Amino acid sequence: MVLTRDFKETVKERAVRDPAFAKAMLDEAATAFLNDEPQVARLILRDLVNASVGFEALAMETHRPSKSLHRMLSEKGNPSMDNLAAIFGALRKQMGVGLKAQVIEGAG
Repeated sequence: MVLTRDFKETVKERAVRDPAFAKAMLDEAATAFLNDEPQVARLILRDLVNASVGFEALAMETHRPSKSLHRMLSEKGNPSMDNLAAIFGALRKQMGVGLKAQVIEGAG
């Protein structure tokens, strides 16, 4: 018999026990947004929120309703830049990290 685990649970457990993994998820979400892949970025952020701060605590930190945050980070969500900034800011604060964009010479 093959043992299987729910992917989301595996991601959540890894993010909880490995702060570097959680930080890499945040970095990947920011990179996806900057590379015009907003759907991918939203889904990564959703998994990261579930694995770290949780939607209720995020709602308190961002002063936005939890249900709205769930919708924003859904597959078809459409968060404003203000909301994205609030979400990234709350996650950065929770993880104690900064974000920095850099241009790679010769790219694009």
